[in-house]
Amino acid sequence: MKTSTPAGRPPDRLTGYSSRIMRTSITWLNDYLDPPLDALTQADLLTAAGFPYDGEDVAENGEAWQEIETTSNRGDCLCHFGLAREAALLGGSRLKTPEVSLPAGGPPTSASIEIRNTEPERCPLYTGRVIRGVKVGPSPDWLQRRLIAIGLVPRNNLVDATNFVLFEYGQPTHVFDLDTLRGGRIEIRAARAGESFLPIGEGAEKIKLVPEDLVIADAERAIAMAGVKGGAETSVTDGTTNILLEAATFDPVAVRNTARRHRIASDSSYRFERGVHPADISVATDRLAALILELAGGELCDGTVADGQPIPNARSVSMRPARCRAVLGIDIADEEIIRLLDGLGFAPTAVDDDIQCTIPPRRLDISREADLIEEIARTHGLDALPINETIRIRAVAPQPVDEGLNAVREMLVGAGFNETVTHTLIGPDAAAAFLEPGHGVLKVDDDRAAAEPILRPSLIPSLIRVAQHNHDLGTSNVRLFETASVFDQCDGVHRERRLLGLLVDPPEGSGARDHASHGQAAFGVLRTTVDRIVTIIGGGHVEIDGSVDIQGFTASGAIRVDGRLIGTLGLVDPGFAQQHGHDRPLVAAEIELAPEGVANALSTWPPESSAAALAAFPAIDRDLTVLVDEPVTWAEIERAIHSGTPELLDCTEFVTVFRGAKLPKGRKAITLRLRFRAPDRTLRHDEVDPQMTTITANLIEAVGGEIRQ
Repeated sequence: MKTSTPAGRPPDRLTGYSSRIMRTSITWLNDYLDPPLDALTQADLLTAAGFPYDGEDVAENGEAWQEIETTSNRGDCLCHFGLAREAALLGGSRLKTPEVSLPAGGPPTSASIEIRNTEPERCPLYTGRVIRGVKVGPSPDWLQRRLIAIGLVPRNNLVDATNFVLFEYGQPTHVFDLDTLRGGRIEIRAARAGESFLPIGEGAEKIKLVPEDLVIADAERAIAMAGVKGGAETSVTDGTTNILLEAATFDPVAVRNTARRHRIASDSSYRFERGVHPADISVATDRLAALILELAGGELCDGTVADGQPIPNARSVSMRPARCRAVLGIDIADEEIIRLLDGLGFAPTAVDDDIQCTIPPRRLDISREADLIEEIARTHGLDALPINETIRIRAVAPQPVDEGLNAVREMLVGAGFNETVTHTLIGPDAAAAFLEPGHGVLKVDDDRAAAEPILRPSLIPSLIRVAQHNHDLGTSNVRLFETASVFDQCDGVHRERRLLGLLVDPPEGSGARDHASHGQAAFGVLRTTVDRIVTIIGGGHVEIDGSVDIQGFTASGAIRVDGRLIGTLGLVDPGFAQQHGHDRPLVAAEIELAPEGVANALSTWPPESSAAALAAFPAIDRDLTVLVDEPVTWAEIERAIHSGTPELLDCTEFVTVFRGAKLPKGRKAITLRLRFRAPDRTLRHDEVDPQMTTITANLIEAVGGEIRQ
């Protein structure tokens, strides 16, 4: 048994749009079908056509209705005639088109109104017709029954006629009281800054328009929000005698933006957002004019006034029947394909091995062969398509890149890092802060991304935002990483790279006393992490090249492995960090995973490994503190120590750095640990002393160091 569900028609005011549900009247749909179909048959046929039945009930006047779900690309089926066309094709009924007959003669419409369309991009076509001498009153019973059945409240014969045409043909229209229009003209223009507008509706309040809004105006004021809502000041009343019939089409994005900006929507805006073709306007406006003459009398002025772009030519799309059969996996004859396409109104013509179709304007969703094949599948019957009970799959061995990255992830998680997944789009300021000099950003042309339209050129802004959120929640020490793509352009060439981004806070319990010491402690954590990543991926000598300035950092360097650039590491610019709520220093790094950087090492992961016997004899450690100028780097110190290749030196380790008031200005004290070992015996201290003398002499000469005892 079918069950009832609430109506899905979008309300006038809302924060978001409801599901795409079309409430249909069983009787109304049968107005266009010969022979008529009962409710169950209508529901079954439309469901088979791709418009699922979603519930039924009986209106307060006894009219039965059903709810039919439509997809967002089928705006042509948000009306009874559109759904009847689908049901007729599948059910074998004849589609009955409403007959329209308009009287000839009458004064010219152009003598009553002028149309000026200054926004043809946002309003491709605007048309108007004039009827004089109408009499406003209640609608006849048949019309009221149709509207009540789909949940509408009858108002008067003029308003009800526009609603009827909307839910018959899917074309929104509007009726203005002609005598309230000022200056004898209609303008389609952008709203003026601060311009006010009073929409139709009980309890409606004036709203302030913005220049991004498209409005319909007379010579002095805005009288409608284009495609969204009519105005109260020019609406029809019981005393209206002369009217202007509006029928137009508007850019879906412009209508959607205005509706959401002012939190106002209507049945018309819902339809315009899904597309109305200019070529469909005349049929609907003729139907509306004939209906009003029937319901309210009056004299139709001769002709239509219009302004906008030329109506586009009909699209031609071809389909290969052989390709259709191959894709669908069914043996369907060319004659049946042509019959189905003809029933859809595509005017098919067989030309050699192709079928050429002229696509009707209402079908905005049809543009390629695949679309026509989908139409054949839908109308021939989805249940007729073969279903494979089994599918063949082939297990693929784990890819080296994935295994290598998983090993890195496991190490990072073990080191206290948390993996993040952040949005690809960021704001312009955040993108500019970390954009390489000479490079430009890539912007998404989508109004939904108005605040953050930039494809990020770096992962660091996203990680900083996540760190801020965690700090706000009370987490004092944050370590984050993410693997994702970044984007930029240079000389018009787009570039996409996949990076590993890392961000760390100063470690807790480091004993740091000032901002610089906190930054040094955090730098040490991330520097060690980079070493471990390189070891996992393939090893090599890691060096931080401080001669390279990196955008977005105050102290930074390029990460090189055996002289090859793989990424960057540095202290995030304090100004940028403070803008995002960070008082303590942040240290970040990015390692390029593809197409350059460590891509080659990952593609051949795991690296070749070798085993060596553990040292059989103990080592002798000597700690050394050397006072050097602030610009001196660890790499320079290492080179000085290893100059001459001390034969007993096993390794050099960084211990700490000290900066303070007791030291000369611009100098820093670096403490390091030298480990000496002999492979064949236990060393004596008197063997190490000469090597220490050589090393200290090299430090004094190469980096201007002063040895501290």
